[in-house]
Parts: sequence; C-alpha cells; structure tokens
Amino acid sequence: MEPRNLAMCVRIIIISIVMAYVLAALGGCQGKEKTEIIGFPPSFADLADKVKPAVVNISTTSTVTVPGDPFRHFFGQDQNVQNGPFDDFFKRFFSEVPDQKMKQQSLGSGFIINKDGYIVTNNHVVDDADEIKVKLSDGREFKAKVIGRDSKTDLALIKISSTFENLPVLALGDSDKMRVGDWVMAVGNPFGLEQTVTQGIISATGRVLGSGPYDNFLQTDAPINPGNSGGPLVNLKGEVIGINSAIIPGGQGLGFAIPSSLAKSITTQLKDKGKVVRGWIGVTIQTVTPDLATSFGMKEPKGALVGDVVKDGPADKSGIKTGDIIVSFDGKDVKAANDLPRLVAETGVGKTVDMTVIRDSKEIHISLKVEELTEEKIAAQSQAPLQSYGMKVDNITPKLRQQFGSKDTSGVIVVSVEQGSLAAESGIQAGDIIKEVNRKTVRNLSEYNAAMVKGGAKQQVLMLLKRGKQTFFVSMERQ
Repeated sequence: MEPRNLAMCVRIIIISIVMAYVLAALGGCQGKEKTEIIGFPPSFADLADKVKPAVVNISTTSTVTVPGDPFRHFFGQDQNVQNGPFDDFFKRFFSEVPDQKMKQQSLGSGFIINKDGYIVTNNHVVDDADEIKVKLSDGREFKAKVIGRDSKTDLALIKISSTFENLPVLALGDSDKMRVGDWVMAVGNPFGLEQTVTQGIISATGRVLGSGPYDNFLQTDAPINPGNSGGPLVNLKGEVIGINSAIIPGGQGLGFAIPSSLAKSITTQLKDKGKVVRGWIGVTIQTVTPDLATSFGMKEPKGALVGDVVKDGPADKSGIKTGDIIVSFDGKDVKAANDLPRLVAETGVGKTVDMTVIRDSKEIHISLKVEELTEEKIAAQSQAPLQSYGMKVDNITPKLRQQFGSKDTSGVIVVSVEQGSLAAESGIQAGDIIKEVNRKTVRNLSEYNAAMVKGGAKQQVLMLLKRGKQTFFVSMERQ
C-alpha cells in the first residue's frame, strides 16, 4: 500500500474511534438525564412492606338520636321553625312520639407513632364515639381511648393498651420539603378493605378548602376513599408527610392530607396536655385582592387585611387598626391572609412579637403580646358584628354537616336563630348555608366576618342562602 493511502486509512480509523466515543458519551448523558428526570420507582412493594404493619383499622360505635316524628325535617317541624303549614296535623298525630336512640358504626384508619401504643387519626373518625376498637395488621384487636382531639385541624390522638414488644411505628417526616410532583403512597382501609395501598404524586401544596382557619392541605392524586381518613401519606423513605383527611365528592384524583409539619406540634400537645393551646391577637382578616392592593397603594397583593379589631384584645392594645395590612408576623412573611392564623396559633402564649403592617401606604412596626385563644374569645371575635341579628354562625365542620344533613363544604352555616330576632323575621333558619354577603363570596367564618363588618355600624346586608337544593336572597338592615 502506498504511504499516502496508508496515512488516509489511519486518519479514517482515528476519526471513527473518536466519533464512537463521542456518540457513546452523548448516549450515556442522555440516558442519565432521562433517568434523573423520570425517577420512576421500579416497584412500591418494599415501601408497602415497610409501612403497612404500622397502619391500623379503626372502628367506632356511637349513639345517635333519631326524631320520633319521621317527617319533622321534611316539613319544617323542628325546634327552629314554628307554625308551618302542617303544624296542627303533626301536633295531633306525632306530638307524643319520642325521639329514638340507636347505635351507629363507622370505619377509619390510623397509624402507630409510638411503641407505647399512641395512634394518630382524624378527629372526625373518633368524634362522639362511645367505643373505639383498633385492629392491627396482624389481626389482633384492642380497645382504644382518646388522649386528645382537635376539631380545628381534624386531628386526634388515641392509645391502645399493648404489652407486646416490637410494636411497628411510623415516623413523621418533613412535609415542608415535599414538592409538587414528588411520589407518595397512601395506606388505609377504604370501604373497610384493609391494608389498601395506592400511589400517586403531590399535586399541590397549601390548599385551602374552607374547612377551618388553619387549612394548609397537601393535595394528591393517590386514590383516597371513605375509610382512608386518618391513614398515612408517606414519601419514598416511608416517612409520614401527611394524614389523609378529605376528599371532594365526585372528584377524581383529588385527595387532601394534613401536613406532618402541623401534625407534629398538634399531636405533641395532645399527648402532653390532652388539648391544643393556641395564640390569639384579636383581629378578623380578609384576603388582599389585586383591586384592594391597588386601592391601598401596594405594588402587589400580599398580607392579611384587618377587617375588625376586638376591643381590649392584644391587637387593640398595640394600636392595630381596621384597614391595616399585616405583611410580617414574628419575623415570618405573611404572603396571604391564610398564613396569619397559622402563624399566630403556633406562637407561644405570652410571647412578645414584632409585626410589620402597611398603613397609609407606609410600613410601620408594632409589637404585641400574644394571648391564649379560648372559646370565649372565639365567640367574642366571631359574633361581635352579629349581635343585632340574633343568629349564630360557624364554619362548616363534619359534625355540623351531619347534624343538619348538609353536603356543603364552603360557606358558613347558621347554627341557631333567636325567636323574634331580625334574622328570624327575615326567614333565616338553622342549617341554612350563607354563600354570599353583599354579593361577595364567603367560604369560611373569617371571610364572613370581614364582609359583615366592612360596611360599618349601619348596613343593609344582602345574603345569598342555600337551603337544601335551593338558593335564595334575604336582606337585613342592622339596627
């Protein structure tokens, strides 16, 4: 072979080898990138084997009262409605029929967090239960007692008496580290089908459903059904990052879990004190909308707008005024109105904190001393604007939904109406759901109170009510 041809062949061979290495390197990078992006677990079997032993089936028995008059609620013959069209008929034929008591059973889930037999579940699973039974994954059953319940976050801590060793437990992880798209697995007893495992991802964080003042749900598409309530939502390490709590009837891939970051503090207090102690500053707040932000001279909507200040409360004593926008509390940003109740509740009673508020388009700093939230203070704060109307309203809780036979989860529910009051004269009844105030949608008690006090001392109030399947307006004028 001529030297020139030989040199040409050598160059071709060298170029081919280099090209092969380049292509191989590119293929390896693409493969690595693909693996890192997808990250799909080859199987959830090992994770399920690790988690399931600590998940329990909870069955409860409670006593409910059934009206002796079976038609009372169909024709308005209850304690809040008088002189209906069938009043004489029912008084004649059903006035002597006594109410009946009957046993009601329900199922739920929970998980063991302590070798001494402490179990986390939902409050609505064990609320008003006369008897609680816990069935472990190995089939053994125990009676359980309630250590503490917290209706505001729908969490409860129960305990079984156990003497055997190596009780399986699950650890509470850090829900704050969870990102949208992270893999999760739910374990529970949907429809009584024990030890059911479903998988999915975190669909959203910080969801507010209007079920209470401390809403901060994790949303997941891992299938959750009735009976899953109280069961764990775990990450790929087997740590509990959420307690399955809520679903939307008829929704597909819409499940909601209480974050473990909230559950940690709640369950610790329930174990140590049997109740939850929360901070209170004495304000009602509302969301800062883009329109409100513009009117207050803000570049963007943020913070919590003060709609009312409780007289002689911590906020009142510190100089907080109606119309102030709280943007920082105890060194933490208040990005939205829903952030403030959680921050205040988690603050130690008696602690002095610094707040940043926007007033007249300027930031000012105010210090106040946090007090303990009590039922009396809740009543004073939530009912102050309503005294002249003669009705009591509350957030829609599972217990109130059951009491009044409602399926609504958004709005506020009328708990009672005083006879002869302005509310009664306007036709408002206990069990009515208030959906709007002055054409503004209200999803919870905080938004309702803010809407009610917005008009000042004298106000023509227009309310949109829902009763059963019907909606209608009523108008009241504050006296």
